Amino acid sequence: MQVRLHTSAPVNLRLDTADTNRLFWQLQLAGWSGISLFSYLLALVNGRGWDAWKVTVPVYLAGFAGTLGLRLLLRLWRGLSPLPLAAAITLPAVAVGALMSIALGWSWALTCVDDCEPMKTSSWLGAMVGYTYLILAWAFLYITLRVYRALQQQTRQALEASAMAHQAQLKMLRYQLNPHFLFNTLNAISTLVLDRDSNTANRMVQGLSAFLRYSLDNDPMQRVTLGQELAAAALYLDIEKIRFDARLRVVIDVPDELRSALLPSLLLQPLIENAIKHAIAGRVDGGEIQIRARSLNEALQITIADDGPGCGSDGPAPAGLGHGVGLANTRERLRVLYSDRQQFRAGNREGGGFEVILSLPLDRSAG
Repeated sequence: MQVRLHTSAPVNLRLDTADTNRLFWQLQLAGWSGISLFSYLLALVNGRGWDAWKVTVPVYLAGFAGTLGLRLLLRLWRGLSPLPLAAAITLPAVAVGALMSIALGWSWALTCVDDCEPMKTSSWLGAMVGYTYLILAWAFLYITLRVYRALQQQTRQALEASAMAHQAQLKMLRYQLNPHFLFNTLNAISTLVLDRDSNTANRMVQGLSAFLRYSLDNDPMQRVTLGQELAAAALYLDIEKIRFDARLRVVIDVPDELRSALLPSLLLQPLIENAIKHAIAGRVDGGEIQIRARSLNEALQITIADDGPGCGSDGPAPAGLGHGVGLANTRERLRVLYSDRQQFRAGNREGGGFEVILSLPLDRSAG
């Protein structure tokens, strides 16, 4: 995952630069072509001949070239704040306006015939002021679009960073398999081997292999059906049944119509593991674990309950005080995935025992 994060940033940067350059040239060509055409049509309306383009084209070519120079300056001055930038760009804008006025005077002189009056100095200066305002408007539009694009890029990068952090958090939570489960399972297998119960040991190894393969093959960013999740829970419970034999009793009450409901992969395993640890492992006669699912108000409600001693009056102990990370992990995964569209409740049952109730949006698999 880290390799993908580090290699994707330069690619995105190059794509953003290419998009920005393409947008600039599109707007630059379209803008100057449009204003040149407008000026030519305006000259025709004012009685000039069709060859008025000989005057307008050189003027706006000068503006086109001059603004390319301004673009270089604006890119060099990218770090300036708005007021210093406005002050710095004023003189270059006047220079480009003067360049356009020189092009106007030159083209006017070349196209002027005998009955044509030479351009007056006042007209030339007035044109220079108008062109300077045009160039300042170009600079203002360029800066505005650049700031807008920068804000867009920052927003996109923030969203991408948030999404990557979101995925990393989910992967971390999802892959926190309890090492005690692996230790107990391997210890049980070792005991079976020493007792020369190779058939049971082989069954346990195969069950552990199947469960680990499922846990590693399923992407934590993808959801699975409740039926698949129950199959994964069955792999885990088969291992624990070998350890506890008749001391572990499991009741699964899930209607067939809910088995296509979608939920995060391996959501139930840490809750079942928590129930086994606190309601089965410490009792000589073992106990019962119930897994129930119901549809309630367009929500999927899943209950993991046991008939063990329950918890104290202060509720389940925090992670790290004997309860591991099962409850806290599951609560956090649901919060990250569903925000306020989920509910997580854990506490003692009426009549004894402990239960965890999950409520999440009821989405069904299309298949």
